[in-house]
Amino acid sequence: MLFEDLKPQVTHILKDNDESVTDRLYMICKLLKENIDHYDWVGFYFKNQDKEELKLRTYVGEKTDHEIIPFGKGICGQVAISNENFVVPDVQAQNNYIACSLTVKSEIVVPLFKNGENIGQIDIDSESSDPFTEKDERFLEFVNQEVAKIL
Repeated sequence: MLFEDLKPQVTHILKDNDESVTDRLYMICKLLKENIDHYDWVGFYFKNQDKEELKLRTYVGEKTDHEIIPFGKGICGQVAISNENFVVPDVQAQNNYIACSLTVKSEIVVPLFKNGENIGQIDIDSESSDPFTEKDERFLEFVNQEVAKIL
């Protein structure tokens, strides 16, 4: 299984203390985008200090104008409030969706917790319709648990 094959690579990248945290997060984004066919845009958003907004820290994929997302707005902003995974099989069916690209058809956002607090999230856009499964959710939860260890 591909996800199981990627887990040790995720751990290896995150343990490389010679690289900055942002560089390691970028390498995780790159690893996921290059190895999982339906991951077309991969990024990490984090709470922007004490503001009620998310700030994009790093990503791989098409350029986005959405570097700051207010809590409650879009899929990412909703996850910042709900503290729960959000799988969107069809972004066109979501009335609170922030369009990043006309080619995006689906999205998954998984919150990242540190000491029980939602401090950020991993956001994946896909140009495929309804590709995300429970296996994606469990894998991205693993990624975020590992990321939390270096924050």
